[in-house]
Amino acid sequence: MQTKPPLQILLCSPRGFCAGVVRAVDTVERALALYGPPVYVRHEIVHNRYVVESLKKKGAIFVEELDEIPDTTAPVVFSAHGVPKSVPQSAAERNFFALDATCPLVSKVHREAEVHHKRGLEIVLIGHAGHPEVEGTMGQLPPGAITLIETVADVETFTPRDPAKLAYVTQTTLSIDDCTGIIAALQRRFPQITAPHKEDICYATTNRQEAVKTVAPRVDALIVVGSPNSSNSKRLQEVALRNGCPHAQLVDRAADIDWSQLGGIRTLGLTAGASAPEVVVEEIIDAFAARFDVAVETVSGATESMFFPLPRQLRELDKAAGTAAE
Repeated sequence: MQTKPPLQILLCSPRGFCAGVVRAVDTVERALALYGPPVYVRHEIVHNRYVVESLKKKGAIFVEELDEIPDTTAPVVFSAHGVPKSVPQSAAERNFFALDATCPLVSKVHREAEVHHKRGLEIVLIGHAGHPEVEGTMGQLPPGAITLIETVADVETFTPRDPAKLAYVTQTTLSIDDCTGIIAALQRRFPQITAPHKEDICYATTNRQEAVKTVAPRVDALIVVGSPNSSNSKRLQEVALRNGCPHAQLVDRAADIDWSQLGGIRTLGLTAGASAPEVVVEEIIDAFAARFDVAVETVSGATESMFFPLPRQLRELDKAAGTAAE
């Protein structure tokens, strides 16, 4: 019998679901439990194929826009990424029972932008064009109030209406290092620019990137569990490559692993984006265990204890159900 080559897996911690993702997924699952299917969800609730497919099987129906939803009394959930103000307005006009699963840390950025706007400041949003979180943040204010900046080069060509009346906010799932460079360029060109009271990049993005930075120089390759449209997952792959890891793959499931790149490895880093479930991490460890003699070591970084309660309507229904059962 052929012996399997040894492989040490360095398992990053923290990894996987953050508090905002837990809240969003629980919102859909609780709505399904209380009301039964269907529950409509505008956009993927979080950017993870496994999560979306699992919720579809339970009766969730995903749409890109509200006009795809028929007149209904079923719950309509807004995704964790946040939505432009026009979306809840449209939902109200159609008398939808709307549940807002926007991550509270994204809502914080929305409120910051609104405060800056009321103070007469022009706003720069650091983020990625086309991402739903960016579209949601820009959609909080009238057209032209927010300018999207994606790179340091964008900073150099940006001409504000008044350099003395400028503020910036950021997408919550950016690369910390990229964002730091763009902020430095903004502050160099516009020394009076107003910064957020507290950094907009969320705790989970920061913690997962820091864990990868610790592991990346120690491994021959690194696997990031996450979907290709997940911003925070893609950033983890980039962080690994920048910090000394020779090869990094972003995979949805074990079936997506490119084994041709992993033949001679002795050490493997493994992490998961903030929207990727732990069950897929376990599936990938099993896939490596089928080919290698695996030893798993957890490399611990920050401890996370953040919790966000469900939307108020669901909490009130749960409370009423509990009272009725007593």
